[in-house]
Amino acid sequence: MLWTTLVAVVAIAFLFDFTNGFHDTANSIATAVSTRALSPRVAVIWAAVLNFAGAFISFKVAATIAKGIVNNDLFKGEAGLKIILAGLIGAIVWNLTTWYLGLPSSSSHALIGGMLGSTICAFGLHSQFEGKRVHVINWHGLYEKVLTPSLLAPLLAIPSAMLLMLILLWLIRKRRPDRTNHLFRRLQPLSSGWLALTHGMNDAQKTMGVIAFALVTSGHLGSNFSRPPIWVIIGAASAMSLGTYAGGWRIIRTVGQRITKLDPPRAFAAEVTAGSVLWLTAHFGFPVSTTHTVSSSVLGAGAAGSRLSAVRWGVAGNIVIAWLITIPCAALVGAGVELLTRLPGGVFFALGVAVIAAALALVARSRHLATGKRDAQGIDTAIPIHENSLATKR
Repeated sequence: MLWTTLVAVVAIAFLFDFTNGFHDTANSIATAVSTRALSPRVAVIWAAVLNFAGAFISFKVAATIAKGIVNNDLFKGEAGLKIILAGLIGAIVWNLTTWYLGLPSSSSHALIGGMLGSTICAFGLHSQFEGKRVHVINWHGLYEKVLTPSLLAPLLAIPSAMLLMLILLWLIRKRRPDRTNHLFRRLQPLSSGWLALTHGMNDAQKTMGVIAFALVTSGHLGSNFSRPPIWVIIGAASAMSLGTYAGGWRIIRTVGQRITKLDPPRAFAAEVTAGSVLWLTAHFGFPVSTTHTVSSSVLGAGAAGSRLSAVRWGVAGNIVIAWLITIPCAALVGAGVELLTRLPGGVFFALGVAVIAAALALVARSRHLATGKRDAQGIDTAIPIHENSLATKR
């Protein structure tokens, strides 16, 4: 049963990575598509390739997920694998729910929430280890490496994007708006590519960390590993790239159109800022939310040199609410699935939950296929490029 459970964990981890890819596709391509810098199809392929490449650059985020959130000493054998499996399924169910609703919530927080919920449900807040009472959650690591950076990343992104946009507005103040927009559309494949690369550095690492944690729990990997096995790296990078290619037009529309109307210079500023913040956090091994970071960069770039009414604060508020409820909601699902795994044949019940969630998502996708195509076309046509928008602000 140990091997069966391990295989189930690895398969579900790759499924999570796939949902992470299509759920977070909007992070790296929504701004480029909304300004017509790239066609939807080219943008998705471009993002998929660079997400794959980014997964091979750094492994510090993977190490944080594998070693820094829960007390690894408590996870042993098949029982530990079941807890990891339950946490992954909690994250998948929440990812699919927010995808269906078109909310750009955090896949990172969904994963962390799912793991926290299943772990606390299994052990409580404290447990016994070698005769000592120990904390089940690594609160210091959670606070220092996850919660604080996840709060600081968007707080850094908003003023940074605003400042960069103000500098760009000053540099292009004497240029014709049509030439300015043309120039930045030519630059956006580079800036959106930078964002996709750093997205791979951050998000693909989280799945690698979970699989490495499972391998340590099952005894197939030493706890002091420096990087995950190569098959884990390739598998996680491929799953995220395939998910990215599958696309997530409902979320793309929210990020690219509904937060604020972006012209090419603002989209460029948002992409450069978000990519730079993600590179910085990946360098330190902080598994921050790419969704939070990109949405905050869009807010900052959209508000620079504009009236505050240029930003649709109601939509931004709904996104903030999704951020706030992601960890507790994913934790509740993870806890519920953990209870299922205690039943005879519980692993198969848990897998059934994941299969049902995926099937419902496929049904929803097929029903909204026509709408999705209209949305993809609408991204090219629904928002004017505002050739005169810069002139209006001067």
